[in-house]
Amino acid sequence: MAAQKSLLTLFLGISLTTISLLSIQPSTAQTEASIPPASDAPLELNLLNNPKGVITANTINQSKLTVPSLWWAKENSENKLLDNWIAYPASGTQPARVDVVVNQQFWSILDYLERYNFVNRVGSLARNYGYNIRVFNYQQERLATYTCNFNTSPTLCRIDINTQNKLGLGRSL
Repeated sequence: MAAQKSLLTLFLGISLTTISLLSIQPSTAQTEASIPPASDAPLELNLLNNPKGVITANTINQSKLTVPSLWWAKENSENKLLDNWIAYPASGTQPARVDVVVNQQFWSILDYLERYNFVNRVGSLARNYGYNIRVFNYQQERLATYTCNFNTSPTLCRIDINTQNKLGLGRSL
């Protein structure tokens, strides 16, 4: 009788723990649906030399801080990796975004966690200004994205990093 009571108590404890854990987990579908997909607009490298209506690493405003300001990230720890950027203002239904251009040589020697760390740091900085980011190389290959839903509180964000398999075909993790 004592063994049955002990077994029943154990079973109820496991059941209640499982139910309580399941009830506090956020809905993955709800979280995924509430973060918009990254922009599929093409990277416009020509804007680096002729920045009309956008901000690049070479855009300097003499009277005030230019937003978004990624110069600190470029000059601080990302000097060799972060090469340039193009910041597009929000337009219509498209949120503001920054297309970050990285040095492919340095990107290729980073492991997944180092790439994630870079995207998270630069993405968090851009998020503070209300921008999403996309990371490209000069071959216009999209390497990663940091996309947020700025209409939620707290702001929900997602990082997608493309990895290369042995055949050179990209896939998103």
